[in-house]
This record gives sequence, C-alpha cells and structure tokens, in this order.
Amino acid sequence: MAKSSEKPVVEEEAVATAEADESPARMALNVKIEDIGPCKKHVRVSVPRASIDEVFGTILDDYAVRAAVPGFRVGHVPTDLVKKRFKTELAEQVKQRVLMASLEQLGDETELEPINEPNLDLDSIEIPEVGDFEYEFDVEVRPQFDMPKYKGLKIERPARPIGDKEVDAYLDQFLQQYGQLVPVDAPAQAGDFVTVNIDITLNGEPVAKMEDVSIRVRPKLRFQDAELAGFDKFMSGATAGETRETDLTVSMEADAIELRGETVHAKFTVLDVKRLETPALDQGFLNRIGATTQDDLRDQVKGMLERQMKYEQRQACRRQVLEKITDSANWELPEDLVSKQVDNALRREILEMRQAGFTSKEILARENDLRQRSLTMTRQNLKEHFVLDRLAEEEKLEVTADDINAEIAMMAMSRGENPRRVRARLIKSGMIENLEAQIRERKAVDIILDHADFVDVPMPASMETEVEALNRSICGSPSVEAEEAPHDHDHDHDHGGHDHDHN
Repeated sequence: MAKSSEKPVVEEEAVATAEADESPARMALNVKIEDIGPCKKHVRVSVPRASIDEVFGTILDDYAVRAAVPGFRVGHVPTDLVKKRFKTELAEQVKQRVLMASLEQLGDETELEPINEPNLDLDSIEIPEVGDFEYEFDVEVRPQFDMPKYKGLKIERPARPIGDKEVDAYLDQFLQQYGQLVPVDAPAQAGDFVTVNIDITLNGEPVAKMEDVSIRVRPKLRFQDAELAGFDKFMSGATAGETRETDLTVSMEADAIELRGETVHAKFTVLDVKRLETPALDQGFLNRIGATTQDDLRDQVKGMLERQMKYEQRQACRRQVLEKITDSANWELPEDLVSKQVDNALRREILEMRQAGFTSKEILARENDLRQRSLTMTRQNLKEHFVLDRLAEEEKLEVTADDINAEIAMMAMSRGENPRRVRARLIKSGMIENLEAQIRERKAVDIILDHADFVDVPMPASMETEVEALNRSICGSPSVEAEEAPHDHDHDHDHGGHDHDHN
C-alpha cells in the first residue's frame, strides 16, 4: 500500500446519515432527580457501557462504508484504521447521539416538564473509553399543582356608553397628536408644555441629570421609577428662568437596587413654556389621515373606542378570573426565571395595548406604572401563565397561522402600517412568540369567560389624560416601548428643537 499525505475524509452525506439513522434501542438509564429549589431540579444520568458501544458500532459501520482513505477504495477501509483515522470525529458523533437519545428518553420516561434547556456544558462533556457515561445538569421545570375550578365563576364586567360626547372627547385628544407647540411669553398653566432641565440629587450628591425635556403640565408626572403627584399645581405659574424643587421617593422595584425607597431631591429649571395649537378638522386634514369625511372619521373613532372598551373589559374580567384561579397558587418560582420574564411581561402588555389602538403616549403612561411593579407583576403573571397553559392543554386549545395573521392585520390597521412590516418587526424583536403565547392564553381566558356568570357595572373614567409619562428613569434605565416601538405621531409635532418625551 503506497503512503500518501492526503487527508482521509468522510463524505458529508455520511455525517448526515449517521445523525438520521434510527435511534439506538432503549437504554437502561440510571436516573436520579433531586429538588434543589422551587421549580428547579438537579438531574444525574448514567448511560450503560453496552448502550454506548451500540451507538459507537452503528456510527463506526457508517464511517467504514463511506470513509475515503488514500490507498483504499471507499467501503474497503479496515475498521481498525477507520477507528484510528477518525477517532475525534467518531467520539464527537457518539457523544452527540448518546446525549440526544438519552435526553429524549429521559423526557419520555419522566415527568420533568422542563421550561427551558438544561444547562449542559457540551464542551466539557467527554464519554470515557471504558465504563459507563455519567452527566448531570440543572433544569427549571413547570410547577406541579391541582387545577382550580374555572367554570361558573362570578365576574363583574365594566361597561360605559359610547356616544357623541365620548367621540368628541377622543377627537380632541386625537387632534392634539397632530398639533404644533408654539412658544408663549406667559406663565405655565394646566395643559401647557414646559421645557426643563431636571437635576436629581441624594444627600446633596448628583444622581441623574436630564436636559431639554419637554413635559406637559398635568396632575401627575410619572417617571419609570417615581411619581410626582400634583405636578400641575407644582408647575403652575412658572416662567422661563424659574426653578421649582421637590422630593421624590424612588420605587421599591426600581432597577437601581441601592436607590429603592430612597427620597431624592428634584430640581426643575424651566427653559421655556409652549402651548399646543391643534389643526382644523378640514378636508385637507381628513385627506392627510386617510378619512373621507368627518362622519367617516367619527365612525372610525367610535370603532376605536369600542375596541378600547372591549380591551378594558377583557383586562378587568381577566384580572378577576386570574385572581380567582390563582388563589391557591402558593408555589414559589426561581428568581432567575422571574428576572428573565420581567421585560417579556412588559412587552406583552404593550403588544395588547397596540392591538387595542392605544397611542404610544397612552402606552408609555401604562408602561411606566407597570415597570414600577414589574417584579411583583411578573411573579403573578408567571403563575397565571402556568395555570392558563395547563387549562389550554386540558381544553386542547391551539393557535393557528390564521389566528396570528388576523392579529397582525389588526395591529397593522390600528397603526396605519403594512402587515408585512409589522410581522417583520415582530420577528426581528422576538415578539412573534409573545404574540402566539398571548393568543393561546386569551383563548384559555375565553373558555373561562364563556362559562362565567356576568354582572355589568359602570366602567371607571379613564385616567390617562391625568398622567404625563416621561420616558426617563431617575435611576437611568431605558424604556421597552422607546427601544422597540416607533411612536405613533412623533414626526407630526414641532418640538422647537427639544426632546418631547411625553409621546
């Protein structure tokens, strides 16, 4: 046999075939599972030598048939030479096959129900040449609980009339989104906009500084992690060059752990005062927004208000439903799982509000409130998710492609966008999976509501116009809505060169 420096190879098809071959026979696995925390298990798996040898033999036979070694015809390479020449490749293939088969069998034969991938370090795992193969990992699993009764619940359903008065009020807010800010040489009053610099200090030491921030003078100013009640009275009468000072209490769930619960000092320096001039509701404006007549616009607004009322009804009923079905959910959740889901919970709430046709300003006001309660909210949401997921399994609920397409079409219509663009953005941001989960949970809630007994009650008046939400944190964390969603009408305002953070 002539010597050659050519490197032995195996046709790519060989590797694919080795992976596609039927799985080895059931292994006599030795599995030990221990509780190491809430919804968390430590799993130790031992694979017997006989099963490893069976996998090795199957893969070796495939290599022997397809290996191309200089001096030998394909399919006629001695087995010992194949073992030697392809030792590394064979070991990697055996490891992958044994791990895959044993994990699959583990899933079939146990009731682990993992909620994420096991934390296996594949690079550090090696199968010994002799003896059994052992590996271990930690994994987070679904909590075990008795399913609560979910049919025949008593639910209060809030409702309100939607007539000309409500349509007029909404149109007034709608037109403001297309208004222009005009500087005025007058003291600030409710409804005006003040451009300010904000200095935040703690015990005289600087904590944060915000410059050229445009704020509407409303009864409540809401940061991501603090609130200032009575902001309209606090800022009333202020003129350019004046300063106003007050104290703020940092939310107990602010991102900056060291500042939680602290009282910080806020100094507002007024740079200018502006008032909002709204456009006339003429044919030119109607053409600009895609409406044919004022009656057409009013019909669209009424439809939007009806969708928003249905959203509020669904949220109110959902809260009652989830309170009732999670009363017995006294099981704990691992903190790392909770932390992973904090932003996810915010994204899902934002997604539902977009679908209902809320403006970015209204979404931001709700988001800042949610962020301050995010950790507590996420713990509750996770428990609700597990209960609704279990209900969906019991009721055999599925989410179809048509369900997702219908939701995307509705979102696109409410935002005046192309559905393909909305879908692409959802996929890029990873929110398409949130959408599917949201639809599935909504179907589960619908099952409960379909079998509930309702009592209609008056719907409380909306508080959104009472709150001015700033896309700022006095501790410095960014906003999910600001990072991921283009604001509805930012481009329609003349901001006079200043940031307009209320939108």
